[in-house]
This record gives sequence, C-alpha cells and structure tokens, in this order.
Amino acid sequence: MVVDMLRIDCDDCVLQETEACGDCIVSYICSREPDDAIVIDVAEARALRLLSGAGLVPELRHVRRTG
Repeated sequence: MVVDMLRIDCDDCVLQETEACGDCIVSYICSREPDDAIVIDVAEARALRLLSGAGLVPELRHVRRTG
C-alpha cells in the first residue's frame, strides 16, 4: 500500500529565516528544531488546510526551493 505524503523540510523552503517562517503552520504546530523536517499524510494536509481556511491556525507558507 502506497501512502501519499507531503514532506516539508525547512531547508527546502525559500522563506526560511524570513518573517513568514515564524508564522508558518510548521512552526506553529511542531515547535520543531530548526533543522527538523516533518512528514504528514494527505489526510493531515487536508485537515491543516481546513483549519487554516477557518482561521484556526496559520497557513502553510512552505515554498520549495528550485535549482
């Protein structure tokens, strides 16, 4: 069985260490160490979008680096 996942690694994000980083859902939920990535499945990603859309948590601001 293949599970769809969204892997968020702050080192891959163009917004890392910007003002937006401090208001990202990853920072809000995980209070993670700066170099730790998180992995969430599709159902969790949908739940985060619903919570964010309702204004209950900040939106995901991760933007993958290219190149």
